[in-house]
Amino acid sequence: MYERGWPAFPARGACYIGTVIAVKELSRRFGSRIVLDRVSFCAQPGEVLGLLGPNGAGKTTTLRILAGFLAPNAGSVTIDGIELAQGSPAVRARIGYLPESVPLYPEMRVAEYLDYRAALKGVPRRQRRERVASAAAEVGVEGELHQVIGRLSRGYRQRVGLADALTHHPSVLLLDEPTEGLDPNQRRALLETVRGLGRERTVVLSTHVLPEVEAVCGRVAILARGRVVATGTPAELGGGGRVRIEAEGPADALTAALRAVPGVSDVEVLLPEGAGDRATRFLVAAPGAEVRDAAARAVIAAGGVLLALGRVGSRLDEVFAALTQEPPA
Repeated sequence: MYERGWPAFPARGACYIGTVIAVKELSRRFGSRIVLDRVSFCAQPGEVLGLLGPNGAGKTTTLRILAGFLAPNAGSVTIDGIELAQGSPAVRARIGYLPESVPLYPEMRVAEYLDYRAALKGVPRRQRRERVASAAAEVGVEGELHQVIGRLSRGYRQRVGLADALTHHPSVLLLDEPTEGLDPNQRRALLETVRGLGRERTVVLSTHVLPEVEAVCGRVAILARGRVVATGTPAELGGGGRVRIEAEGPADALTAALRAVPGVSDVEVLLPEGAGDRATRFLVAAPGAEVRDAAARAVIAAGGVLLALGRVGSRLDEVFAALTQEPPA
């Protein structure tokens, strides 16, 4: 559903109990350019949340703020109920971050690099060998620990970066376009790994690739022009696009009532041949929104008689295109 109606932030302004990541009214400017405009969303334990949007929508800026590398101009981020702005090492220790461009040292061996990164993150020396082995096994590079990073394929280098993000056992994993530049087989394998990681952690996956969202994400927040424009499960967003309604009553009055329903973007009137004004069919377009109950109430309030109501399937790519297209100049 649309952000303004999303129940993750009720009137009191707090996420539901048990929320791991709570982002509220996050805003960021670079000079005069607004990059994020009051972005709000939540992520729950064991959830893979897709941060979906076209290039330039604000996904990377959002993840950089969540990772603690960039300060917002306004708004707040809490991890496990602790404000990220406090800069607490305990909060940062909960976060694993894989940036879009993984900063690897190509001349180092995988084990050497991961041990070095674990040391930088404060993992005690006596635990590093076990942490490195565990992280490598989770992402499928346990057989490459003695390989020089520069000799690995791009897919394996991406996995090394992911292992780096896991060496300190974070409960939150932030992944910025992790499959960018991978071939189809590498992409499929990495997504399968991400799905597995999401069973025990809260994962935020930034992407502009719709099949990735449908493959691994339990819930999606769609960003466009720095704002969250829709949230929901892929099925909710992909299936709530159009509603077919059959009703008795004046077509003009019912059309006006349906157009006034929040979330409705268009109403097409389908008049059956020879039916006159008594039985009228409407095709209601509502990208990303569930409007059936409200549409039924609108028909009745306008003096109509509701005869039939059903949802017409709509693909997620159609909804995404409708929500993220640039407005006319």
